[in-house]
Formats: sequence, C-alpha cells, structure tokens
Amino acid sequence: MSVLVVGLSHRTTPVALLERVTVSGDALVKLLHDVQSDENVSEALVVSTCNRVEVYAVVDRFHGGVTAVTNMLAAHSGLPQEMLARHLYVHYEDRAVQHLFTVACGLDSMVIGEGQILGQIRAALRLAQEEGTAGTTLNELAQHALRVGKRAHADTGIDRAGASLVGVGLTLAERVLGPITGRRALVVGAGSMSSLSTATLSRAGVTDIVIANRTRERAERLAETVGGRAADLADVPAELAEADLVISCVGAGTRTITPETIGDRGRPLFVLDLALPHDVDPGVRDLPGVTLVDLKSMQQDGVDDVSDGGRAEAICEVRRIVAEEVAAYLDAARAALVTPTVVALRSKAAGVVEAEMGRLLSRLPDIDGRMRDEITQTVRRVVDKLLHEPTVRVKRLAASPGGDQYAEALRELFGLDPKKPEAVSSLEVEQ
Repeated sequence: MSVLVVGLSHRTTPVALLERVTVSGDALVKLLHDVQSDENVSEALVVSTCNRVEVYAVVDRFHGGVTAVTNMLAAHSGLPQEMLARHLYVHYEDRAVQHLFTVACGLDSMVIGEGQILGQIRAALRLAQEEGTAGTTLNELAQHALRVGKRAHADTGIDRAGASLVGVGLTLAERVLGPITGRRALVVGAGSMSSLSTATLSRAGVTDIVIANRTRERAERLAETVGGRAADLADVPAELAEADLVISCVGAGTRTITPETIGDRGRPLFVLDLALPHDVDPGVRDLPGVTLVDLKSMQQDGVDDVSDGGRAEAICEVRRIVAEEVAAYLDAARAALVTPTVVALRSKAAGVVEAEMGRLLSRLPDIDGRMRDEITQTVRRVVDKLLHEPTVRVKRLAASPGGDQYAEALRELFGLDPKKPEAVSSLEVEQ
C-alpha cells in the first residue's frame, strides 16, 4: 500500500474553478467516505482550504487510485473530469510525502511561510480520525508533517519572511488608505480566518473594530478579544457607511457585500475579500473610491512578493529541513515494514525452543528444577545469538530503497507468516 496525493491549488488552478472544487461541512465528510469506499483506497484524508483541495489516499494501485480520486473530485464539484484533470497534480509514494511536508512548512502557500496551513492540516487529520477514514499510515504521515511544519517555523525565519494573507492585505490597504492606525475596521464573519483577521488588525494598531456575523454570540466573543463591538449581518450596510477597511471571511456562497450595500460613500473604502466562495460582488470595484482585493487579484499580482525580509535564505533552510525529514520518515517507514517479519521469526524460534524443551524434559523426568531452567536459558541464548545479527542487519537494510526484498527473503527462507495470531500478538507486546 502506498500514499497518493491528487489535488489542485492556487498554483495550478484559476480561483473561479478552485472555488467550485472547495468542499466543507457535510460535503467534505461525504467526499472522505466516498474516496475511502473505492476498492483501490484503504485510507483517505482531505485538506480543503481557500487555496487548495488535496486528497491524500493510501492505495494498492497507482492508476486505480488516481482514477478513483479524480472521479470523486469531479462528481463532488460537478465539473467535467477532462476539465478538472487539466489542473490536477499527482504525487506518489516518496513525492507524496515530500509534497505534504512542503505544504506543512508553508512553502506551497500563496504567501510563503504562512502558518495557518498547520491548523488546516491538523483539522483535516482530526476530521479523518473522527470519520474513521485515516488509518495507521495517514495518521503517522500527517502527525510527522505537523512536526516538520513546527520545526520549520521554530528553526528558521520563515515566519518573518512570509506574512499571512491578512498581513499582506493590510499592507495593500495602507497603500490605499495610508496608516490604518485609528481607522475603523469591519470584519464580516467570526470563523478562524475572521479571528486571524481581527487579531492582525489589533496588532496593527486598529482599535475600532466591528465584528458582524450571522450568530451574534460568536461575534460578541470575538469582539471581546480585541475590545471591539459586535453586529448582526443585517447591520452590515450601516456599518459599511462608517468603515474605512472591510475584511470579509464568510464563504457561505452568498454575496454579503454588493454595490447596493456600500452605496454612495464619498470617501475611500478598502475591501479585502478572503472568502472562498467569494463574499464580495466584483461590481463594487466600479464604485468611486472603493478598492477591492480578493484571492484572485492576489494570485494575479503575486502577493508573496510584497516583502522579502530574508525570505530566500529562510526558504533554502526550510527546504533542507524538508529533505532531511522526508529521508527520516521514509527510513522509518521502510524499517517498520520488516518489523512484523522479524517478530514472526522470533516467535517461530521461541516456539521451536519450547517444543524441543518439552520433548527433552519428557525424556528426562527426574531432572531437577535448577538444571531444567539452566538448560532452557542456554538454549534460548543460543537461539537469540543466532538470530541477533541477521535481524539487526535486515532492519538496517530495510531502511534502504528496495529494502522490503530482504524481509521477503526472510519470509521465504523460514516459511513465515507475519499475519498469524501469535506473530501479531508478539508484535503488539514488543511495540
């Protein structure tokens, strides 16, 4: 069984098409189960954000797995398979591991080094665990990816080199409005992106922040964190009249801000639409004094170039970390493949020792207990010493490419079945 990733992101796909493929809520749960239910797939995990939709699957056949995942993505998005296929990328085995680690470090993000992707991978893993679609392989892979991402952020300057989408948006806002300190900001939505936006606004010195949300209680909780004020979605037109800066992060598929809700202001307004599907009607760009920046315009303008801040050096260091961690993960994975075979070998040897000692003692019924124990321990030590060198070597060799052939040779030579109950129980005890 091997790891396969099939996905599309802001690097390969127009925002409008990516918007149609993005899944969340019940649709995301259904996609997870639909992928796993295919005969070619044993495990599934989906990372779905505003910038990417990636399906990670454990498959027994490459072509069958790619076909299955592609068909599911097409079915859930309602897009023709041939249209979708033009934008998909596929990674398999070692490359799939490298891709996930690269994503976890923020190197594949729209804004290089952003840390929000770690939370999104963690949420994807949690959902797959809750739904029972992530087994041992994807659990271990995703957990390792999270550790790699944390290491990259802790050991390098990638956090300083790259900013979040919100931070970049505020940089663009200051180009239009001038300093945003003392300005009034309206945040529409109260989810994770809205929380990030609110915190970033507060750190930037914006003290007059209004949170508008469908659920008033959530808006109030978020507003309390920055000393702001809560509002209902119905109040958005009135709040827009007083705002200088708007960040919308609802993503519910409806236009929360339109030319009509903004109206005739007579002064500048900067609107940052971070939702997917988009919250803001593109027509607001035609209003005098209104500047709209959304994910599509960021994609076209290359927002990760807003500032470098030592980014090139940090990226180089993170890539080194990724390469190192990929090698460590693959070595451990290959070594783990041989462990059941080694356990089965030792289990079989222990069984032979017990059988032979039983026969010996039946012929020597008068032997005293001390002598019996001494003979038993001597035979076991002989067997352990004979097995020690080959088992250590096979574990070491298994960590190299093609190492599974050594485990296969052991199974063939000694007639081993690692799946037998006694071998499985021994493995559980050993681990």
